Amino acid sequence: FHQYQVVGRHNATEAQPEPKLFRMKLWATDHVRAKSKFWYFLSKLQKVKKANGQIVACNEIFEKRPTKINNYAIWIRYESRSGVHNSYKEYRDVTLNGAIEQMYTEMGSRHRVRKSALNIIKTSIVAPKDCKRVGTIEFHNPKIKFPFMSKGVIRPPTKSLKTTFKYKRPSVGLV
Repeated sequence: FHQYQVVGRHNATEAQPEPKLFRMKLWATDHVRAKSKFWYFLSKLQKVKKANGQIVACNEIFEKRPTKINNYAIWIRYESRSGVHNSYKEYRDVTLNGAIEQMYTEMGSRHRVRKSALNIIKTSIVAPKDCKRVGTIEFHNPKIKFPFMSKGVIRPPTKSLKTTFKYKRPSVGLV
């Protein structure tokens, strides 16, 4: 997914030569789908549709520092089998697009929500002290350690060294 900024407006008329501009930040796989989403949401919010409107600009938004890890908060609205729900999610990632990708994957797997039934209301970067979810808080410890897994069972280099029974258990655990 890529983040796009789409700016559009109503077509100019004699009554309104300078129509109001509308800007949206959207996530889509390409600029064509971003424009389509823009018209979908704008027609619901304002009395403007694609037939009587025009797109002024469509730009992809890139991350300023795509190597810095951030905590991202995402407010979403989605339609499930039982109704419409609002939700708040937190993710740790290096880019907002990566966090959005995680959110779409999680919502599809845990809640069976399709991408078309999911609306992103708002996103923001959250300071570590303001995080609410345990899944993101547990990575804030500066002394966090991950187990080093060895390569697994070491295979014998030749068939002649292969034995059915070993006198020692293989060490594949934590080193």
